[in-house]
Amino acid sequence: MDDLAFIRSHIRTVPDWPAAGVQFRDITPLLQNPRAFRVLIDQFVHRYFDQRPAAIAGLDARGFIIGSVLAYELNIGFVPIRKQGKLPYTTLAESYELEYGSATVEIHTDAVQRGDRVVLIDDLIATGGTMMAGKNLLDRLGAHVIEGAAIVDLPELGGSAKLRAAGLPLFTLTSFEGH
Repeated sequence: MDDLAFIRSHIRTVPDWPAAGVQFRDITPLLQNPRAFRVLIDQFVHRYFDQRPAAIAGLDARGFIIGSVLAYELNIGFVPIRKQGKLPYTTLAESYELEYGSATVEIHTDAVQRGDRVVLIDDLIATGGTMMAGKNLLDRLGAHVIEGAAIVDLPELGGSAKLRAAGLPLFTLTSFEGH
């Protein structure tokens, strides 16, 4: 089994969660298995090792898991982009639409420097709202988001197409049809 198939085999589908008709893609088995977790992180390390970004920005909350380990392995900084009200210093905020309502994420105003090359990472891309909000925050601080990255793309929900149309290159390891 190749590495991507191995990673995919450790992503559990939970039917009808959190609502009827939703096929939730659960990455916790991937994180629980030490070999699978290492194979996962190595995919991203190999992708970004020669690109030398200044930082990895992780989206709250599963993007923190992948992003912080990736930043450690690349010997670069990690920038948390958190849900509103969780960061203790001066922040910028960006709101975005969810399937039912809206949400806001924030970043510290000193998280990156103008011109920093940053990779933005999360566990999956669904509607693309969270990743777009993270990109907008980094853009507002003057960073250059070189790529958005995720383990899973859910293309039927339109997020990856929306992000690419907005000029954000994307890298995902696997995709699942049906939501």
